[in-house]
Amino acid sequence: MAVYRLCVTTGSYLKAGTLDNIYATLVGTCGESPRRKLDHVGRDFAKGSVQKYKVRCEAELGELLLLRLHKERFACFRKDPWYCSRVSVTAPDGTVVPFPCYQWIEGYCTVELRPGAASTVSQDSLPLLLDHRTRELQARQECYRWKIYAPGFPRMLDVSSFQEMESDRKFALTKTVPCAEQGNNPGNRYLPGFPMKIDIPSLLHMEPNIRYSATKTASLIFNALPASLGMKIRGLLDRRGSWKKLDDIRNIFWCHKTFTTEYVAEHWYEDSFFGYQYLNGVNPVMLHCLSSLPSKLPVTNDMVAPLLGPGTCLQTELERGHIFLADYWILADAPVHCLNGSQQYVAAPLCLLWLSPQGALLPVAIQLSQTPGPESPIFLPTDCEMDWLLAKTWVRNSEFLVHENNTHFLCTHLLCEAFSMATLRQLPLCHPIYKLLLPHTRYTLQVNTIARATLLNPEGLVDKVTSIGRRGLIYLMSTGLAHFTYTDFCLPDSLRARGVLTIPNYHYRDDGLKIWAAIERFVSEIVSYYYPSDASVQQDSELQAWVGEIFAQAFLSRESSGFPSRLCTPAELVKYLTAIIFNCSAQHAAVNSGQRPLGTYPDEHFTEEAPRQSIAAFQNCLAQISRDIRERNQSLALPYAYLDPPLIENSVSI
Repeated sequence: MAVYRLCVTTGSYLKAGTLDNIYATLVGTCGESPRRKLDHVGRDFAKGSVQKYKVRCEAELGELLLLRLHKERFACFRKDPWYCSRVSVTAPDGTVVPFPCYQWIEGYCTVELRPGAASTVSQDSLPLLLDHRTRELQARQECYRWKIYAPGFPRMLDVSSFQEMESDRKFALTKTVPCAEQGNNPGNRYLPGFPMKIDIPSLLHMEPNIRYSATKTASLIFNALPASLGMKIRGLLDRRGSWKKLDDIRNIFWCHKTFTTEYVAEHWYEDSFFGYQYLNGVNPVMLHCLSSLPSKLPVTNDMVAPLLGPGTCLQTELERGHIFLADYWILADAPVHCLNGSQQYVAAPLCLLWLSPQGALLPVAIQLSQTPGPESPIFLPTDCEMDWLLAKTWVRNSEFLVHENNTHFLCTHLLCEAFSMATLRQLPLCHPIYKLLLPHTRYTLQVNTIARATLLNPEGLVDKVTSIGRRGLIYLMSTGLAHFTYTDFCLPDSLRARGVLTIPNYHYRDDGLKIWAAIERFVSEIVSYYYPSDASVQQDSELQAWVGEIFAQAFLSRESSGFPSRLCTPAELVKYLTAIIFNCSAQHAAVNSGQRPLGTYPDEHFTEEAPRQSIAAFQNCLAQISRDIRERNQSLALPYAYLDPPLIENSVSI
């Protein structure tokens, strides 16, 4: 008689426990155990519980290959989900085999778990394990299907595929937040104080392992409600008229004041702060260094000589690499919108900036269209104060449109959704790259689904508050993707291509390169452990299918993008993974806001000692980067904290 000891851990999430019956079957190279009910006196699988059981077999099972967990009805109780964190199995010889789970198990079903050691498809030789990988991916591909949202967009999750699942699954928001009102469509529900509606039917059946946890939902709601309610009380959410004076804008921050908002309110009109925002604001990727002026911006030396001062000229500053351009060409043909019956307008500016001897980046010329001529004057700091301020305001308006639609939503949210989809569809749970990327893709599918249901839908927030509306948004993002390249995606390459490696006080660059290097070092250790040779990369059919699907679905098979459709070496894999993790975490934080710690891995998907040591080293490196950033920030008038690791969320989830 052989006795196997099981230690079953239920997660600590709200409603993680279950009353359903749980059975276990162990499968080894020499056979499988009888199906054993896991049952003690009292409730076994309560939230946060750790329970131990024995499974007796007539003989030892050999090397353990699979653990089957069977979830079945208990008496007449209604079925409820169970969040199983992990199961640890101690063999008769004392060997401990961990089986990570970390997923919600809903309904009455059987879940098969592999031991925690990661493996690629080429490392599996047993037909049982190869069949397990195939069946797992087939099930995922049936569940997670691609959808075309708009021509030229990255492909997205087809939420309707979840509606074929059990009809009683509920989206977390409907469980925790009462509806304030309903429109004509009973599925379009509002949250108290929110200026948007949640399209509940499209989310009801979302697979539980990609939904927000109750804790995450509560955090999102209770952080957003105070500011939203405060603005609604003051009539700002429903405002239709124009601002009476510039100081009225301060009212927006009445209920959500921070040091940054106060600083911006005091300095927003200054040229030095205008330039500073290109380096350390929410869209720090627009600047390109010029060696000569483009013909569409006919700025002369006489125009800028009073600004440059004696002893230099425009040509000299160009040769020194001190002249930069922010070009909003993408807005030139963008459709415009009508708001409240009023025609809106969009500028496609060219903004020329100069790096002064004091290290300040200053705007020196602004042209508000891409076509020079009498109808498109060049505005200068020497013009009257209000003309120059108005020109800068138009530039900031264009900056907002490019930032929110392309830099933020397209290049982080939508692309990271494609990475998440391909990872779920092409890599099984036991794959080392799946284990590596899982924390960096968590919740992305859900937050993007919410965004499409509330912001991007016809008559949604984008249509109600922006000058280009939904039609313009679709144009901007499809055009942006058509010009997006692998160079843009990789921070060191992007900085080099834009010629901005030596601008002083570029904190986004400095902090970003440190974090990139930390991620790269961590990823390199993981990759070298599982992929010791070029052949090991080339022969991993699952990995190649993953890369190919990203190329086809995210970048629409566009060769000119430079994105790989196949990976041939460990070095190529390291760079690709580094870029994905950076953009899903640090880049999103830089262009959105600071949230939850990068490098936090509460779920132990990696069980081998080498990757666990790499995770610990990565966390130590990030901690040192944080200390360096906070020390530097003490001497800054406006601290730059967007890339402070404890304020960087692991994934795009808000």
